[in-house]
Amino acid sequence: MAIETDVLVVGGGATGAGVARDLALRGVDVTLVERDGLTSGTSGRSHGLLHSGARYAEADRVGAEECITESRILKEIAGACIRDTGGLFVQLAGDDPDYFEAKRAACEEIGIPVETLDADAARERVPDLASDVERAFEVPDAVIYPSRLVAANAADARDHGATIHPHAPVEDVLVEDGHVAGVQVGGTVEDTIEADYVVNATGAWAGEFAAMAGLDVEMQPTRGVMVSVEYDDLGPVLNRCREPDDGDIVVPHESEAVLGTTSVPVRDPDEYETEQWEVEESIEECAAMLPSVADAPEVRTWWGVRPLYAPDEAERGRGISRGFFLLDNADDDVDNMASIVGGKLTTYRQMAEATADLVCDDLAVHAACRTADQTLPGVDDPAQLDALVAEFDGQGPTDEDVVGSA
Repeated sequence: MAIETDVLVVGGGATGAGVARDLALRGVDVTLVERDGLTSGTSGRSHGLLHSGARYAEADRVGAEECITESRILKEIAGACIRDTGGLFVQLAGDDPDYFEAKRAACEEIGIPVETLDADAARERVPDLASDVERAFEVPDAVIYPSRLVAANAADARDHGATIHPHAPVEDVLVEDGHVAGVQVGGTVEDTIEADYVVNATGAWAGEFAAMAGLDVEMQPTRGVMVSVEYDDLGPVLNRCREPDDGDIVVPHESEAVLGTTSVPVRDPDEYETEQWEVEESIEECAAMLPSVADAPEVRTWWGVRPLYAPDEAERGRGISRGFFLLDNADDDVDNMASIVGGKLTTYRQMAEATADLVCDDLAVHAACRTADQTLPGVDDPAQLDALVAEFDGQGPTDEDVVGSA
């Protein structure tokens, strides 16, 4: 006998866990499967930055508005999944002052709080800043611990009736007459799951999963390196105030700083080469803002793969939108499946809400989204969160220095 469920969510990163939580809170019977532990894909291999929206303000107003809205929500509902550090956008000698002015003006127009600091005031905030800092502006950036965030979402989904299956890889998708009739799942499930609706929340792997259903979802993933070095008490996130480029973000942890990142196209999100130049360039460029990281002991290095969606082949790398796309696969003759692609960790909850709205419309479920107003479970107790991470085998390299370290 097959396993029956209203909705099958494939993918156990932030978006998949967020979709499962949202639907479960609306009373929908949900099953989530992930081929490895939760957070084992892009979510757990990011730089862990909770964007204020300032990074996108002058180039992508909609994306920036999404970020400031969602970051405010997460600061209210996510507790110890978030470290509210603030952030600086730093202009060095030689950086374009007009770009600084344009970004600051765009932030103000959007409603992202901005405070301009002269060089001395910036160095008061971060004493080790480079000597050629011209000025900076402060924005409400923060840090996400994704292992905790995803585990809390999965736990809330389960508390409201969802079934969560880590280590349950999809082996085949059975499509009959334009309808997903069943999904064969191995690992801890070893059965066929029959669902009224299927959500493809597999991130950079969305194309591979869609292909199992005979669909074409055109992903153009890029890899990026993160280098964590010993560095105590950085304070705010540091962003180089220039056009996005390699090595322009430094993310503070409790006793480390994460330096990143690069953007190199990859063909396969599972099998890709990594290059030492990426590490060296990230360190060198970040050291232009914070010179002491150049000689700081390296603790760990990891690469992540961005789940970029780019049906227009003219777009490449950093030119590809960081916005999200909700694809109703009924438009491609599979009437009970959707793919949620692109996006950012910061906007996972909004991505999940949009997906859940589409699913509920299809299933004639009339219930409103509650995820923006309901606090995630365990977020006032880091030890409880870390126990959930362990239960779901959800530890990723982004926050392994913090999660469970106490």
